[in-house]
Amino acid sequence: MTLYPAIDLKDGKAVRLTKGLMDSAKIYSDEPWMLVKKFEEMGAQWVHLVDLNGAFAGEPKNLEQIIKIRQNCNVKLELGGGIRDEETIKKMLEIGIDRIILGSIAVKDSKFVKEMAAKYPIAVGIDAIDGFVAVEGWGEVSSMRATDLARKFANAGVEAIICTDVSKDGTLGGVNVDFTVEIAKASGVSTIASGGVKDESDIEALVATNIVDGVIIGKAYYEGTIDLAKMFKQFS
Repeated sequence: MTLYPAIDLKDGKAVRLTKGLMDSAKIYSDEPWMLVKKFEEMGAQWVHLVDLNGAFAGEPKNLEQIIKIRQNCNVKLELGGGIRDEETIKKMLEIGIDRIILGSIAVKDSKFVKEMAAKYPIAVGIDAIDGFVAVEGWGEVSSMRATDLARKFANAGVEAIICTDVSKDGTLGGVNVDFTVEIAKASGVSTIASGGVKDESDIEALVATNIVDGVIIGKAYYEGTIDLAKMFKQFS
């Protein structure tokens, strides 16, 4: 089980949202790179970055902070938020990002995502509200079921699928284990759970599925409901 501490970037700061609502942003650090360094010192192998401004704008907006993180930290970084064309993918990889997360574009142009996955390290982000895929920074809900989208990427060469139950995200209400398992079975791709993780029991529940490979931990760390250093020792 790979643990992915999460940093959401908004206006150059590290924040967490509740259910994806931008006006719910709570600031946790003015220097996100220092948080990443702390995760690295705890034992993190990966850190999950989301450019929130970028997700809404359709292009990266927190480049200065992303570059600062890369220059100061040695962990692997995966990045999502507003990455929707090959030029941007290449630019982010040149900066030193290790894996690119494609979300909204995966719904609109799965062929493009498959083409990119054949050339670059790509993860697909599937974010769902009531089982249907949410796009454009979760501002819109499509008519596609999350499991149907996951099936499109079976044997497509993507490194991972990151699935988020938006209704759980940032709530500390517990991860949606069943939804994560459905996505993993539908895709056959390494699946990372996201949204609602509250404590150690959530990680144990995901480990017990024997099919989920990773979990993103955000607010549970920032609000102190999970001992991340202990978790890295136990599960990494």
